[in-house]
Amino acid sequence: MDLTSTETTGGPGTLRYVTWISVVAALGGLLFGYDTAVISGSIGFLRTYFVLDAPEMGWAASSALMGSILGAGIAGMLSDRFGRKNVLILAAVLFSVSALWSALPRTFTEFATARIIGGVGVGMASMLSPLYIAEVAPADRRGRLVSFNQFAIVIGILVVYFVNYFIALQGDDAWNVQFGWRWMFGSEAIPAVLFLLLLFLVPESPRWLAKQGRDVQSLAVLSRVTGEERAEAELKAIREAIREEGRTTAQLLQPGMRRTLIIGITLAILQQVTGINVFMYYAPEIFRQLGSGTSAALLQTIVIGAVNLTFTIVALKTIDRLGRTRLMVIGSTGMGIALTALGLAAYFQKAELWVLLFILGYIACFALSMGPVVWVVLSEIFPTRIRGRAMAIATLALWSANYVVSQTFPLINENPWLVRTFHHAFPFWLYAFFCAVTIVFVITYIPETKGKTLEEIEKLWKRE
Repeated sequence: MDLTSTETTGGPGTLRYVTWISVVAALGGLLFGYDTAVISGSIGFLRTYFVLDAPEMGWAASSALMGSILGAGIAGMLSDRFGRKNVLILAAVLFSVSALWSALPRTFTEFATARIIGGVGVGMASMLSPLYIAEVAPADRRGRLVSFNQFAIVIGILVVYFVNYFIALQGDDAWNVQFGWRWMFGSEAIPAVLFLLLLFLVPESPRWLAKQGRDVQSLAVLSRVTGEERAEAELKAIREAIREEGRTTAQLLQPGMRRTLIIGITLAILQQVTGINVFMYYAPEIFRQLGSGTSAALLQTIVIGAVNLTFTIVALKTIDRLGRTRLMVIGSTGMGIALTALGLAAYFQKAELWVLLFILGYIACFALSMGPVVWVVLSEIFPTRIRGRAMAIATLALWSANYVVSQTFPLINENPWLVRTFHHAFPFWLYAFFCAVTIVFVITYIPETKGKTLEEIEKLWKRE
């Protein structure tokens, strides 16, 4: 298969080319998943090695998220100035540096600093990978292609769960406390370097090129992505959209765009406060708390990763058919039910098997809906000229919410009064409440965007 075919008829050659571009960009998502989930297998060993209390354990898990907040905050500005591709290259470099340094820290402060550096890369990639794909992909395939990013995220999560498990098997707990966690973090250098090298083989975003007045280059990319017949029309629509847009982010404060920004920020926050990263970061510790040994806890985490991957594939196949809003409502409903049941199981101290089943149900519903769909919607709803900065604001809100949830979970989960009163059920019921909020919000405020071009979506907001 020639993934770099120069066919420009809109046929198989162009489809292979845009798929290839999307897969390379989605490696940023794979590193996003790998970097954020590697902590799950190592957190217990880190706690022992550095003698961490509950707040410090929360910082070990969430320090990377502080970097992610910074990365998301500057990625839009940098990508609007220097291009989507160049900032993704910078993110790949940061991933590589962080992987090596976090494997060889002399102090807990050095470890946290290394994780923050990697977090900056995560924040950049989390915003720019789906945005880049959305700006390259044809409208009728955009949902599926942007979902490649979420697909790559869950592959990265599953891969690192396997890596953590097999590294942990190389020795006993004492060996893992001294050496195992170092190999877990260092292993990220392999996909990070691969991502860096492959980025040099893909083009810049055609919409960003047009925004810079580089129409010839933009048309060349569009011709390979959509075919020559459609490329001229696409470029014309992009030029018209850019002419109608303001030159600064002040446009986001205009009535129609202000509403769009608030909706994007709220949706990003809701994706996180429904609790997903508690299970991504702390699943082995939750299972150990319920009586599992180290190997069993890591193996159960692999099952979580497999379910996450399976239902992301389902989302990938249905997002352009069922639509964004329907999937989010269905998924949030299932997540809320599973979290409520998980809280009941924790409250009544039921068997470990029930807890695993409820967690798997929650993960399946998230992977079907809020995981991939939120990133698709965020990549679609903002106008071209300020899409980078606008999505950066929403992604900044997402990572800030992630930080709050990840930092506070150990405190809530180990709070003596809450444990005596709710038996570890309280955090799960809190996240279930936010699932209910998500359902109401999506039904009330999110329009359906499947099948529409980015320019049509922009006009949709202006009419409201």
